[in-house]
Amino acid sequence: MRTRSGSRAAVTALVAALALGVAGCVPPDEPEAAPSGGGGNAAQQLGELTVAEAGSMKGYSRSRFPHWRNTGKNCDVRDTILQRDGEDVKLSGCNVVGGRWESVYDGRSAADPSDVDIDHMVPLANAWRSGADEWDDAKRGDFANDTTRPQLFAVSASSNRSKGDQDPSQWKPANRSYWCQYAEDWVAVKHYWRLTVTSAEKSALADMLEGCTVGSNS
Repeated sequence: MRTRSGSRAAVTALVAALALGVAGCVPPDEPEAAPSGGGGNAAQQLGELTVAEAGSMKGYSRSRFPHWRNTGKNCDVRDTILQRDGEDVKLSGCNVVGGRWESVYDGRSAADPSDVDIDHMVPLANAWRSGADEWDDAKRGDFANDTTRPQLFAVSASSNRSKGDQDPSQWKPANRSYWCQYAEDWVAVKHYWRLTVTSAEKSALADMLEGCTVGSNS
């Protein structure tokens, strides 16, 4: 007959084994999936954003948003995003040297990491005009290297440069099926970082979100 203490020991061992199994499902150094903007919360979050005129660009410089931060020997946050968003990624240490990428903005494919840009969902200059001009450089660095929110994406160089620092009232992805996700992600980033939106930007985001379902990309 199993004693009560023996039963307790067996249960403890089982719980520990299950916890180890769950923790071991994803290697700790494996890049996480691209974070989501929050689906059905986007409309509510949009309503909570402060509407204001775009601020001045006085004093702006990309150097005021220090990036990319080092993440290992000869690699940085750019490599982290390339590895997360790519397929069949080839590494040299932690530096991404090859793979395949498909840009969610326009569907273009690339096989050379040098042909891929890492886009800031909310561009640095837009953030500056939306309130980041009042931050210190350390906080701006946190924003520029934010891998927790849906702020950084590997996209085609042409789409990234076409977008520039424009908001959704001025530029939208050529891939219309990505508009819902794009709007959700834009709102999520601005909401978390407490950045303002212009009235035109808010209207464009509301239009993009209309008809979207939770977790929808179309």
